[in-house]
Amino acid sequence: MRHTLPETYKAQVQHIQSSPKFCRDGQAWQPADFPGYTVVTPPGKADGKNSELYVGLTQFQEQVAQTLGAECFIPIPATSFHLTLADVIWADAYEHARKTSGFDAKLQERVAQSFLQCDPFLVGEPIRFQVVGLMVMTRAISMALAATDEVGYYNILNLRRALYQNPGLIEIGIEQQYYFTPHITLGYFGDLSTVDREQLSHQLDQLNQTWIATSQQEFWVHQAELRRFSNMTAYEREADWPTLKF
Repeated sequence: MRHTLPETYKAQVQHIQSSPKFCRDGQAWQPADFPGYTVVTPPGKADGKNSELYVGLTQFQEQVAQTLGAECFIPIPATSFHLTLADVIWADAYEHARKTSGFDAKLQERVAQSFLQCDPFLVGEPIRFQVVGLMVMTRAISMALAATDEVGYYNILNLRRALYQNPGLIEIGIEQQYYFTPHITLGYFGDLSTVDREQLSHQLDQLNQTWIATSQQEFWVHQAELRRFSNMTAYEREADWPTLKF
């Protein structure tokens, strides 16, 4: 997978930027306000089916943090590890939309309608992904996932279509912003002012080789959930919010 090749790291690190999702509070990094909704797999400990993988990712995240240092890399809590299946609404767009009376209730109801549209296509089997390695994004470091189940992958794309083509969601301002690039975020870039980018690309490649040597290579998508966040460290939901079991 090209995302995890040494030459890709070398090219990508030339374009990385500090993430605005975190800010300094004295010496420590703190999550910035960044509210919104998303459709994700159950995060962290809420996903008991991937608990072994998440233990491995937590240990690997610690290696990344130790290697890159606290200035460069801001790890997120392992309790927030997840796969985003569909971004919904966030930041300024959400702040504006929520001023409309009943927005949150309408959003939850219409996401539930989209989930129901997907039911006839599901086969009752979780969707398998392979965790192929470290991926550098513009403002984050993630683990890249590759689908190994063609039918399951189609069901995720069908879920995204059901959301983004739902007239009721379009009416309240929901629109597709990104293509589906499956990944699990480990953390965000902090202060890059003193980073040697050539050295960073080498460090990332070495870290990736460490991951490849592990046996924890599978991630299973069992369920999609609508969750709300106030920043990038916690994803919450109420018991009656919509879910979709694959």
